[in-house]
Amino acid sequence: QVQLVESGGGLVQAGGSLRLSCVASGLTGSTIIMGWFRQPPGKEREFVAGIRWSGGATYFGDFVEGRFSITKDNLKNTVYLQMMSLKPEDTAVYYCAADDGVVFTKFPYEYEYWGQGTQVTVSP
Repeated sequence: QVQLVESGGGLVQAGGSLRLSCVASGLTGSTIIMGWFRQPPGKEREFVAGIRWSGGATYFGDFVEGRFSITKDNLKNTVYLQMMSLKPEDTAVYYCAADDGVVFTKFPYEYEYWGQGTQVTVSP
């Protein structure tokens, strides 16, 4: 049984930083891609960042502009999203997801497994 558990969300002022964590269990396979998505209020879910579990290749949404980084700790089965220079428009529920596919995708419907989400609120 696959489980993804996010943590690290909260309230932060504009310009601040947060680090989100996603602990994964039950995942198998050598082509797993771990992704972070976000869903702002009233908007669709969008891709933020992704990382290959094997090899560590990373991918980012266009809006990131170097402000976010994604890393993993294989021993802890954990993926991190480090967010810096946060803006009010980064306010959203952030989700961790996993895709067992060979080809990277940024589309939420391609990801098979999802965490429950963690709220990030950036105040002006």
